[in-house]
Amino acid sequence: MRIESSSSPPSSSSSKFNYISSENPNPTPKFSTMESIGVLMTCPMNAYLEGELQKRFNLYKFWQFPQKTQFLTEHCNSIRAVVGNASAGADATLIDALPKLEIVSSFSVGLDKIDLKKCKEKGIRVTNTPDVLTEDVADLAIGLIIAVLRRLCECDRYVRSGKWKIGNYKLTTKFSGKSVGIIGLGRIGLAIAKRAEAFNCPISYYSRTKKEDTKYKYYSNLLELASNSDILIVACALTKETHHIVNREVIDALGPKGVLINIGRGPHVDEPELVAALVEGRLGGAGLDVFENEPEVPQELFALENVVLVPHIGSGTVETRKEMADLVLGNLESHFSNKPLLTPVV
Repeated sequence: MRIESSSSPPSSSSSKFNYISSENPNPTPKFSTMESIGVLMTCPMNAYLEGELQKRFNLYKFWQFPQKTQFLTEHCNSIRAVVGNASAGADATLIDALPKLEIVSSFSVGLDKIDLKKCKEKGIRVTNTPDVLTEDVADLAIGLIIAVLRRLCECDRYVRSGKWKIGNYKLTTKFSGKSVGIIGLGRIGLAIAKRAEAFNCPISYYSRTKKEDTKYKYYSNLLELASNSDILIVACALTKETHHIVNREVIDALGPKGVLINIGRGPHVDEPELVAALVEGRLGGAGLDVFENEPEVPQELFALENVVLVPHIGSGTVETRKEMADLVLGNLESHFSNKPLLTPVV
């Protein structure tokens, strides 16, 4: 199970989703009548969110109960909301164990850890945190591209080890002007494309349907996109259809000079095939924020200088995690106040 990194909130925020006045550092919770409502937090994910949930609701921290079946049996009638994230959401087993469950508010954009079909069947509302993390994830995608092509991590180690005194580091590869292919042209894909345009990169994309309101070149065949891209970026949602969407064929189409960037989900990529291609030189490089079995990472990748590995930090800034937390809180408070949800999914 992946654990989201915790972060302390800034003293003030300009977020439109901020429900606590920065003028009063210790405000009285706005919805004191909600203190008896049971909320189950599936795993540690953010210190600020955890603290605010504790203030406003009757918070249960699932990870603190080793005997989970016993805990659910004892508290099933008290829990009306679940707060999950990209690692631990609400599967069918958990939903069935909570007969009073009304809403699942996810501290993430991805919904693959929530059984949406089951939620629809039971009339359970579902929310996520779109938009607020788009810019951070897009920034990271560009950062990974530059880090891989210019070998920034390896260059850093080169200087620290004292090797520069012996001789200059070898030449690397430029980013500007490279053809960029994007799998999935949603909010994040568009934000990445906008940034890549500033580097004079031709942009093309693959998605289920052609986007009529964009100037970027559309490929209906993913192999064709990969064949015509120097850099291939995974930015689509994880579904049954997109599981292992990047397989051996796609990797081979990208080729020995191509670079794969994954800021989507680990299971988008057939990881053993990716590792084999990198080790054998059939792929030029990779920048990976996500992995199939986080936090486990294939050890074969550790020795490769053309690979940059980061620990699922796409939305991992203080500012964005604060906004995400405020959205979770706002959706819960809206639901239990019989108001429209801020970011409804179901």
